[in-house]
Amino acid sequence: MEALNNIGVFKKNIIIVLNDNEMSISANVGGFSSYLSKSLTSALATKMRYDFKNAAEEAPFGDTVLKIAKKMENMMIGVLSPGAFFENLGIRYIGPIDGHNIKEIEKALSNAQLQKRPVLVHIATKKGKGYEPAEKSPDVFHGVSAFDKETGIVKGKSDMLSWTDVFGRKILSMAETHNNIAAVTAAMGQGTGLKKFAEKFPDRFFDVGIAEQYAAAFSAGLAVTGMKPYCAIYSTFLQRAYDQIIHDIAIAELPVTLCVDRGGFVGADGSTHHGIYDIAYLKTIPNLNIMLPKDKSELEAMLDLSYELNKPVAIRYARGSVYDNKELPFNKLELGKPEIIADKGKTAVISVGHIFSEVYTAYKKLQNEGIDVTLINLRFVKPLNKEYLLSLLKDKSFVVIIEEGALIGGAGEMIVSLLNNSSIYIPCRTIGIRDEFFEHGSVADLRKDAGLDWESLYNTIKDCIYKA
Repeated sequence: MEALNNIGVFKKNIIIVLNDNEMSISANVGGFSSYLSKSLTSALATKMRYDFKNAAEEAPFGDTVLKIAKKMENMMIGVLSPGAFFENLGIRYIGPIDGHNIKEIEKALSNAQLQKRPVLVHIATKKGKGYEPAEKSPDVFHGVSAFDKETGIVKGKSDMLSWTDVFGRKILSMAETHNNIAAVTAAMGQGTGLKKFAEKFPDRFFDVGIAEQYAAAFSAGLAVTGMKPYCAIYSTFLQRAYDQIIHDIAIAELPVTLCVDRGGFVGADGSTHHGIYDIAYLKTIPNLNIMLPKDKSELEAMLDLSYELNKPVAIRYARGSVYDNKELPFNKLELGKPEIIADKGKTAVISVGHIFSEVYTAYKKLQNEGIDVTLINLRFVKPLNKEYLLSLLKDKSFVVIIEEGALIGGAGEMIVSLLNNSSIYIPCRTIGIRDEFFEHGSVADLRKDAGLDWESLYNTIKDCIYKA
């Protein structure tokens, strides 16, 4: 909207192509989407517009007829299409055009090139057009792995529960018990695991469209009314709402829970989608409680705790299959207190969040070789029971902190600073995502590249033990 406003003021020769398929990842929502969809049909509106103009050009007294035609055309823009909005901004509107008709597109673009002003070409398309499974399930085919072209079924899809599945099931269960729980998302109802919540509690489900800033502010508004909103947004998109998290949620200490999905590497979506900055940018915000579950049971318990706290909370979890280690007993959460998995060695390994699955595998291999380490699950970045953590670390000879997040500004730097400021000088090694953009690749390959796979962690921890 800001760009459109600026374009209209400067009146430069710019052609804007609006591909309108009535979809984001999920179906579009909101007033503007409805406005864009108000035309009778793209084919009818386009045909009437061009037929009218062609007839006027061929009529006697051409100049007079063309002037009348122009006025009639402008009236038609307002009646048959959403063009009045753009025209009032100073942007010439052409459309809607059938986006699957190449000749109509070429004609519209040629017309746009002749204009000596900004032009918007409104092209109507159908997401997945030409492939029946994609037409029926455009959200599923927004980003897809290898699939059977005959059936449209994705190949190699895991039957294991994902972190998102666990969140979706738990929040649905909580909403059945607490009628003040609401779910908020930004055009990602299915992607964030809220589809069943939306079906069962439509009056408590709010999809605000691709507007993460507004999702955070809207959640704050719900909280003011006494609701307990759970705002589910992918980590990389939550960055857009940073200002609202501070000003609308944290300053007012409102009980909004930010469900930060896709924390860490996300795989094939690449550098724009990896959720690696969230710990760094969230931990600077006062009043915000930050929780990082290591597995399925902790995610469920942290969601319960978030409801009880009545404060701003962020819970960060990963993409892909949830870690569910049956050999480890669940230890009850105490706000701010790390969990001791094992206290057997002079080298302390602190695992931050979901990377615990790799850390624990490395730990088991060390144990099998008779090498003892103290293994700590951090659980909380804020608040952090500093006294308790320092009591665990003060007698250690080496500390290794592991997180699937940015090293700069991450939990590792925070713990090193805590030790130094407490005059506890212990050699430390922080392992995380180095200061560069990581491109496409499987999560396994990206972790290996970053030294966060279990084999790399095993070798690094072993090296630290020998150095100690």
